[in-house]
Amino acid sequence: MNPMPYVFELPDIGDGLTEADIVRWHVPVGGPVEADHVLVEVETAKAVVEIPAPAGGTVLHHGALEGETLAVGAVLAVIGRAGEAWPDGDQPGDAATGSRRSTGPAGRGPTGQPAQEASVKALPVVRRLAWEHDVDLSSVRGTGPGGRITRDDVMAAVDGVAPQDAVAPATGERVRLSMLRRTIAGNMTASWLEIPHVTVFHDVDATRLLAARRTLAARHGRSIPMEALVIKALIPVLNEFCVFNATLEGDELLLHASLDVGIAVDTDEGLLVPVIRRSEKLSLIELAATIADLGVRGKARSLRPDDLTGATFTLSNIGALGGARGTPIIPKGTTSILVIGMAVDTPVVRDGAVTVAPVMPLSLGFDHRVIDGGLGQRFLNRLVENLEEPAPFLAD
Repeated sequence: MNPMPYVFELPDIGDGLTEADIVRWHVPVGGPVEADHVLVEVETAKAVVEIPAPAGGTVLHHGALEGETLAVGAVLAVIGRAGEAWPDGDQPGDAATGSRRSTGPAGRGPTGQPAQEASVKALPVVRRLAWEHDVDLSSVRGTGPGGRITRDDVMAAVDGVAPQDAVAPATGERVRLSMLRRTIAGNMTASWLEIPHVTVFHDVDATRLLAARRTLAARHGRSIPMEALVIKALIPVLNEFCVFNATLEGDELLLHASLDVGIAVDTDEGLLVPVIRRSEKLSLIELAATIADLGVRGKARSLRPDDLTGATFTLSNIGALGGARGTPIIPKGTTSILVIGMAVDTPVVRDGAVTVAPVMPLSLGFDHRVIDGGLGQRFLNRLVENLEEPAPFLAD
């Protein structure tokens, strides 16, 4: 047991994390916890992560409620002895010595706020924010659960606006965006504002492709995702048109040596894009297994942060949801994205006669700063040729 309370700050769990949402506390305040056992689940911009307790003892304090956001370095929890008290609003210090820091000026309490603020409902991180902006919390009306003062309430006080009176009451329910949805919104906005998008379209007569898919599935005793077949068809095309597997960096274009494909995964919480590393080195069956694994872990929100970074080309199969065409947003750091639509029986002309064939639409989005329309269409034409005659690229 630690001689003094252990102050556990939200750690940086990788990939530039600056904050996280509290999803679920596994141990309530007053409950016992063992070292290295799960203390809390947090949602980052990439995934839901379980954080273990760094020490054993009794949980004396939660730094945030479920559904609230906590910054990296803010107090996540305090662990000490059973029956020990932890004053709400204290600014704990060095966990190794058990000291408590006072960041306020002389004449104030240990948290830097006047005594009349002690009974105000606010998390330590909100109290610090109020002190930094010289806001008297006792004069702020909280809009959080149970009248708790939130960071938005403090910032509204800084701006001289009461958050609850800023606009006329609206009907309906106000729902806070999840960490993932906020991240998606930021990424999409940044990509749309920076990249001049162009989309071209083409249709694939998927007769031979679907026949090969059925044959391979029967031979290997497993389903073959359409994404795996398309990646196999893409590899020689991207070798020929390498600007589509690249990153624009200032006045230079980085042409990637390997094809790291981001696969769009639709989840209940929002879109995730896990990455298949060095896909050109994988067999069709290895691709199929990897895609299935990423899909399962994506829907379970159990992907690692490094599973979700570093894509050099992105693939989105809206056909799996019955979609046909799209005008996709190109992820930052890449130059192109391909959308696969659902193959639908369609009248086509062959040898002067009308027949019915499964037609699969493709939509190719690309960065017009580095790729002209003609080059984009030639890329898509070559890909369609491969998909309509799949035998050569499926020879392995």
